[in-house]
Amino acid sequence: MPQNAAAPGTFSPAQDHWAGHPKGSAAYNKILAGLAFAGVATFAQLYSTQAVLPLLAADLKVTAAEAALTISLATVGLAITVIPWSFLADRIGRVKAMAWGISAATVLGLLVPLAPTFGALLALRLLEGMALGGIPAIAIAYLNEEVNRAHAAMAAGSYVAGTTLGGLAGRLVAGPAGELWGWRTAALAVSLLATVAAVLFLALVPRAKGFTAAKAAGLSGAMATLGGHVRNPRLLALYIQAFLMMGGFVAVYNYLGFRLSAEPFTLPATLISLIFLAYLSGTFSSRWAGGLTARFGRRNVLLGGVVLMVAGLALTLTQLLAVILAGLVIFTGGFFAAHSIGAGWTGSIATTGRAQASSLYNLAYYLGSSVIGWAGGLVFQSLGWTALAAAIMALACITAVTVAVVHPRGNDETARAATQGQAQAARP
Repeated sequence: MPQNAAAPGTFSPAQDHWAGHPKGSAAYNKILAGLAFAGVATFAQLYSTQAVLPLLAADLKVTAAEAALTISLATVGLAITVIPWSFLADRIGRVKAMAWGISAATVLGLLVPLAPTFGALLALRLLEGMALGGIPAIAIAYLNEEVNRAHAAMAAGSYVAGTTLGGLAGRLVAGPAGELWGWRTAALAVSLLATVAAVLFLALVPRAKGFTAAKAAGLSGAMATLGGHVRNPRLLALYIQAFLMMGGFVAVYNYLGFRLSAEPFTLPATLISLIFLAYLSGTFSSRWAGGLTARFGRRNVLLGGVVLMVAGLALTLTQLLAVILAGLVIFTGGFFAAHSIGAGWTGSIATTGRAQASSLYNLAYYLGSSVIGWAGGLVFQSLGWTALAAAIMALACITAVTVAVVHPRGNDETARAATQGQAQAARP
């Protein structure tokens, strides 16, 4: 089957005339606001235990790597369900699928603080991640169908900015609450925050206009759609980038807290939770990166983000706390710049089966989070922070080479010229 041949979730002839909501319109603003709240609900819950991993490990008498399983299993659950969710969304609609997922995840999140054992906690976190699989990939497909193409990269950047705020809010709530009342109270506080965000998402997100429900393609049709995306080198390079970079990113945030809680820093949990304020640099850089694509192209902006990640991580090798924190800010900003480009680019490259293309990106993204995020703990426990940082920098270099080779400069210039032309045509 040729790449991007007829597949679930494709555009119908009637949709050829749908230009998408223009930037600045009421519907455009509602889409961005609604998806921002979806990002808050999703990523506050997904990483709700990260800020209190040292407290959780001490309370449940488990190791750092075992405690990190509360993150890894949630992301595994998300990874294994993003593709099934994408096919369901092709049948019932993007908004309805996201509503089902976010509602189920909110209920499960409220049960997490009640887990009687570590095993039960891990099971609930796995189920919570499976429910959250209904948000990330579908959100990007929804954006690419509903927003004017000239502003799709900027809209994707705005959505990713919302996810950074969600991750930040969850961790800032969990840290102080965990130190005062324990990790269970911290998890409950994050779940309540996510519940409010989920309600706001359901109230704001507008009905889809650029989507037509697809008939079930069957297993062979589904595999043909996914296989076509995987055989596309341009998409495959982005999937590799997602796996390696997200894995390294999660490993940094999983284990930096353990480093800062030990000698010579010995910081308390509340202060350690403040390291997640570095996410604000990602909130800025993801939107900024989307805006820069019209001038420099997606390829160059993505590679620039990877370079910033390496530079920032190099600064964390010192023993000076201020320099470590500055490096974390640079590292985080670079990561979210690269991620916002990669996530939005998949929907642009895939002309059909967009939900599946985005789902594969998210599958790679969260598998990286699960596998490398956990395995980084083994490196950290055995060899220390310097070895972990060096390993992640090596992954970043592999990512940069892969993207640079598979996405030649000439191809990106052509895409940039098309985007500029669409943007000019869309101007009032």
